[in-house]
Amino acid sequence: MKLATGVGPTAAVLSVSLLCLLLLVLVAVLMVSQSRAARRRSAEEAVRAHELAEGHAAQLRAELDRREERLSEELRHLHAQEAGLALRSAELDKRQSEVRALEAQSQGALERAAGLTVDQARAELVQTVEAEARREAVLAVREIERRAKAEGDQRAREIIAASIQRLAGEQTAETVVTAFRLPSEDLKGRIIGREGRNIRAFEAVTGVNLVVDDTPGLVQLSCFDPVRRETARLTLEALVADGRIHPVRIEEFHQRSRTEVERLCLRAGEDALVVTGIDDMHPELVRTLGTLRYRTSYGQNVLGHLVESAHIAGMMAAELGVDAGVVKRAALLHDIGKAMSHEIAGSHAAIGAEFARRHGESAEVVHAIEAHHGEIDPRTVEAVLTQAADACSGGRPGVRRESLEAYVRRLERLEEIAAAHDGVAKVFAMRAGREVRVMVQPEVVDDLGAQLIAREVAKQVADELTFPGQIRITVVRESRVTEFAR
Repeated sequence: MKLATGVGPTAAVLSVSLLCLLLLVLVAVLMVSQSRAARRRSAEEAVRAHELAEGHAAQLRAELDRREERLSEELRHLHAQEAGLALRSAELDKRQSEVRALEAQSQGALERAAGLTVDQARAELVQTVEAEARREAVLAVREIERRAKAEGDQRAREIIAASIQRLAGEQTAETVVTAFRLPSEDLKGRIIGREGRNIRAFEAVTGVNLVVDDTPGLVQLSCFDPVRRETARLTLEALVADGRIHPVRIEEFHQRSRTEVERLCLRAGEDALVVTGIDDMHPELVRTLGTLRYRTSYGQNVLGHLVESAHIAGMMAAELGVDAGVVKRAALLHDIGKAMSHEIAGSHAAIGAEFARRHGESAEVVHAIEAHHGEIDPRTVEAVLTQAADACSGGRPGVRRESLEAYVRRLERLEEIAAAHDGVAKVFAMRAGREVRVMVQPEVVDDLGAQLIAREVAKQVADELTFPGQIRITVVRESRVTEFAR
């Protein structure tokens, strides 16, 4: 019993060990079988993939074979077309050579028939085409000019008419007083003084020549400076009213007259600013502007001309939508250089522009003053409007005077310029030189030639002559046919 009892636990341990070993074996067998199954599946998948790849490759090879066959077919077709084109090219070359031969034959025949070589015919053709092109160009230019002139004239007439109609300017020009009427003839002796003492003192103080002649009750003041002459007139008026005429009183009244003239000039400049609606101007400009009330240009009062030009320029600027303030300012100051003395060299336009620049005027105003007589090209709208306003104010009929000699010379020169052109029969200067009628010979000058003569005469007149406003050039070409009935 003890032996059985002692053996029993060992057998149990062995049996457990055997069971564990069997389990291990079974696990190993299962793992081996699973591994084999996985390898078999991988092999099968690889075989299937290989079969698929081979099938795809076979399809690609078949597709490539089909494309190669198509390309070979197209290549054979292209070779056939190339051969056909080569045949056609050869035929065309042959025909071209035949055409050249025919052209040479026909050219020779034409040269023999016309009596001209190819170069001569080409030159004649070029001349014909050039003449036709020139004629068409002249016709086109004339049509363009006609349209532009019609539209421009219409617009200009509207603007200028609207501006001038709104301005009621004086029609008579104010003149500077050069003669002084005395209350009595006895005053002439007192003005002359003992041995001419008073008249010498008067001329030395005022700088004005006092002419006492045989004209009853009248003495004359002679001086080129109108401001100085007006000062002398006021001085003489005060002396005559006072009755005491001697050198001391002459100096005293002359000083008072100078102060009075300066006050009147300043007042005239301020009135001009008020009338034109301009403010904020340098006092020196206002004073110098006022001195122009005593100056005239061809009989037209310069200050009145400036005020009138400012009104016209302002209204034209308003019609065009331009800043009217700048244009009116430029037009009011454009002739301020005429107030400067001879000591300052240069034209009144350049002097006035520099004077305005020194006293704070803008660049637009300075340029308009400088360009209003065309000494430099106008670059702004303000400058062009200033020129137009100056021409409108100075060019209207009756506003200015000119000497008879200068007037006759201008008319003669107008007729000479027009008569110098070929084909001109007669020339007539009409409307006081505002229009020139040119009669041409119809058998010598055609319509285009008449157009060219009108343009050339207008250009030459504008370049050589100085005149206010504009001059119309009219070329008349008249054809007359005469027959006799017998």
